[in-house]
Amino acid sequence: MSQIHLSVLDLCPMLSGESPTESLAHVGDLARHVESLNFDRYWVAEHHDMEGIGSSSPEVLIPHIAGLTKKMRIGSGGIMLPNHATFHIAEVFRTLEALYPGRIDLGLGRAPGSGSRATVALRGHNPMAAEKFPEEIELLEKYFADELPLKAIPTRVPRPEVWILGSSDFGARLAAQKGLPYSFAQHFSGFPATEVLNLYKRSFVPSEYLSEPLCMMGCHIICAETDEEAEKLAHSSDLSYLRFIQGGPRGFLPDLKETEAHPLSPVDRQHLRSTFPKFIGSPQTIKKYLGPYLKAGIDNFMILSMIYDQELRRKSYTLLREIL
Repeated sequence: MSQIHLSVLDLCPMLSGESPTESLAHVGDLARHVESLNFDRYWVAEHHDMEGIGSSSPEVLIPHIAGLTKKMRIGSGGIMLPNHATFHIAEVFRTLEALYPGRIDLGLGRAPGSGSRATVALRGHNPMAAEKFPEEIELLEKYFADELPLKAIPTRVPRPEVWILGSSDFGARLAAQKGLPYSFAQHFSGFPATEVLNLYKRSFVPSEYLSEPLCMMGCHIICAETDEEAEKLAHSSDLSYLRFIQGGPRGFLPDLKETEAHPLSPVDRQHLRSTFPKFIGSPQTIKKYLGPYLKAGIDNFMILSMIYDQELRRKSYTLLREIL
């Protein structure tokens, strides 16, 4: 078996009973912990208008995390490019690359990362913004290559590593066509990960940036000593996601007391697990779940772990490193 690469996707959850300052302090703690476990990357994802998710500004969090770590690659998973002026993103990530040479990833998505209110606030009344995603990536690459009269400052800075993110075959085809690395969001996609990633590999066209396919599977994993404990820990994100699906606000990630007061029906649980797939269980169970993906040649995982108890959240990543 080839070497298995593990990375972290952090939504920076805001925890019930904590201030935002206290909840965001966990980001640095987790980053230092997984770096000690030799994780490869630590990404934060752009979301908006969701009170329980604190990663609305990846460009602010990335230098904070990079300054607290030493060797891990730090990046966005992702920046939703249609929400921003492409020139500004080029300047931001060139600055980050200058500050933390060889450690910055720029993961790019085309979704808004929000509901309709925030989308309009970010993009204006521009329903075609996402349709221009391929063109804006080309423009971004021209800024990084200094091919335009308008220069993204600072110049003379190596290009950050650019990834395409997606939850369907669109992103896979685009990344393959452009010869860029690709990360597939299995944790909220109805598409089969193995098929999408194999499509990317088959369609890949080598580029000046990448000579062979480089892909990763994003997945939500909650690992504990036993299956029963893992299911108990998973209830926080289940309840949070259920409230979101039902049209309510996604508030702070609920603690154990709140989750125990709101048990889920079997119908709700089944709906959640199909809409937001998760791997939940003991190390042995998780290894069994991941077996088919490993057998299919997927050896690069970007792992989300939404757990209220931060000590147990760190332990989840520790157990994953031990079995993988």
